[in-house]
Amino acid sequence: MNDLTIGLLGVLLATNQPLAVSNLIQQSTGVSVAVVDTADPAEQELRKLMIADDAAQAEVDKWIQDNNSFAANGAGESNAELNKRILARFDSVRKGYEDFLKRYPNSAHGHLAYGSFLNDIGDEDASVEQNETARQLDPKNPAAWNNLANYYGEHGTITNAFIYYAKAIELNPNEPVYYQNFATTVYLYRKDAREFYGITEQQVFDKALALYQQAIKFAPDDFPLVTDYADSYYGIKPLRTNDALAAWTNALQIAHTEAEREGVYIHLARFKMAAGRFAAAQAHLDAVTNSIYAVLKARIERELTRRERGTNETGDDVSTNAVVAPGNPPASIP
Repeated sequence: MNDLTIGLLGVLLATNQPLAVSNLIQQSTGVSVAVVDTADPAEQELRKLMIADDAAQAEVDKWIQDNNSFAANGAGESNAELNKRILARFDSVRKGYEDFLKRYPNSAHGHLAYGSFLNDIGDEDASVEQNETARQLDPKNPAAWNNLANYYGEHGTITNAFIYYAKAIELNPNEPVYYQNFATTVYLYRKDAREFYGITEQQVFDKALALYQQAIKFAPDDFPLVTDYADSYYGIKPLRTNDALAAWTNALQIAHTEAEREGVYIHLARFKMAAGRFAAAQAHLDAVTNSIYAVLKARIERELTRRERGTNETGDDVSTNAVVAPGNPPASIP
């Protein structure tokens, strides 16, 4: 199941931007799902449904990408027409899950899979009902707790999100997604975390960072996860420069493409500039040649020049706001 975490179809309908849907598909994070019992006919049927679900989302993604290419050449169908096709394609998947659950109403795994699909297409209220049913049917399944925590983290009752993520980790302490989701929520809702745990803001940061570190322990080569962790240092005041540089250096070591590496160079340059290591910052900027970073590189170079001259004029604030790696939203798991 592709875990888009933000309603894929909801974003499309709200913005009329098919590209946004494509981006959500590409940004999805989650874990693979294994058949619980390969000899169980219900599980075999559910597995086929989930494969069909994956195929539908892949097909929709291709429609969107193709239509974007056509539109760039003055062709392609309208957003309304594309939306209609997408709705029809996903409706067949919805009916498949509904039929399955009529015949197997006590399938916790089935409710989880259907809930994840509903979340993907933006029907979050129906999704939470399915996840709650799954939790009641199988309270030892950590995915149900994680998915409900995602819902509470987005729609309120933040303390429930803290409790439910902790329960998911208790039930499966080796799943990096649970730690990452928990870390993201603690980091974003610092006031709630401070009050709930009775700790200071700096201790809230420490808690979020520790959760990220646990996630990385189980997924050390996950570049989006590692950059999400490194990116979090931008929001911490005072800046923890050495820790941030260590985090971004680690990201550099596992970058898969030249574009990813150059994105990391941008971050290293910003933190080294903030630390007064101007020559090192310039060296990183010199290694950035990809045009997608041209505007940001120019901004940092202007600020670097200003700081090297020791002027008092106001420059671009490029050391405290992350723009290259925005991080990942919490992931639902079927």
